[in-house]
Amino acid sequence: MTESLLPERARIFVAGHRGLVGSAVARRLTADGHTVLTRTRAELDLRDAADTAAYLRDTRPDAVVLAAAKVGGILANSTYPVQFLEENLQIQLSVVAGAHAAGVPRLLFLGSSCIYPKLAPQPIPEEALLTGPLEPTNQAYALAKIAGIVQIQSYRQQYGASYVSAMPTNLYGPGDNFDLATSHVLPALIRRFHEARTEGREEAVLWGSGTPRREFLHVDDLASACALLLERYDGDEPVNIGCGADLTIRELAETVAEVTGFTGRIAWDRDKPDGTPRKLLDVSRLTALGFKPAVPLRDGIAATYDHWRAQETG
Repeated sequence: MTESLLPERARIFVAGHRGLVGSAVARRLTADGHTVLTRTRAELDLRDAADTAAYLRDTRPDAVVLAAAKVGGILANSTYPVQFLEENLQIQLSVVAGAHAAGVPRLLFLGSSCIYPKLAPQPIPEEALLTGPLEPTNQAYALAKIAGIVQIQSYRQQYGASYVSAMPTNLYGPGDNFDLATSHVLPALIRRFHEARTEGREEAVLWGSGTPRREFLHVDDLASACALLLERYDGDEPVNIGCGADLTIRELAETVAEVTGFTGRIAWDRDKPDGTPRKLLDVSRLTALGFKPAVPLRDGIAATYDHWRAQETG
């Protein structure tokens, strides 16, 4: 077996540990025997470069996982492009530059599959980056994440830093955002169908045509992939993280309706945008490292629904 790039009992700062991604990564790293360092936003605003650099200099972790980001669905991205661009750039610049200045030996930057062109070849290989126009509805966010990839590559090129980046597909799981105004598609569907059922409605109206195809990965599987990359990967190119399979939004909606017990009619508002027609990642680079997802989609949706209901009634 290749020697791990991490110490056996590493001290790892997980930036964004309260979010969907960061909380799952923190759980996995803790389970693996590492010490996870965290700071809330009240304790450390990662947009503040000076404070972030001081924290990293004082703690000197063995590694950093940059999972902190401003994220949201089509509506949020379309409404607040300035915030999605500027806040993500500020966070990335602060954390990566601060980590390098503090001599942090390992860093994993997490981006998003929306970095790829709207009409990229399917499945999307990492080499598709910057080969065509982006999806307009989340262009500002995508450009910020692309800048993060280039930042990581630049630190590798100029300083020989052992920093890497990974691009997850659509994620879901415990701790997701269920606010209908800002959430991604899967938690939005869970909440919409749940409310339609509990209110006794005979119809649920969803955005778009239902024809776009999307890939979904449980956040615990993402965390496993992140742990693997921290230990085994030290390449210049980003690594796609996904499950290698997709389905239509219509098929997803039917599954969520079944899980939540909604038996009414599903209607589609075709005046609302669909976004990218298809977004399936080529995960051969990650698979070659030994990654295999463990959570089937329907099981993951059911567990996420149960967790959300417990939080709502708890």
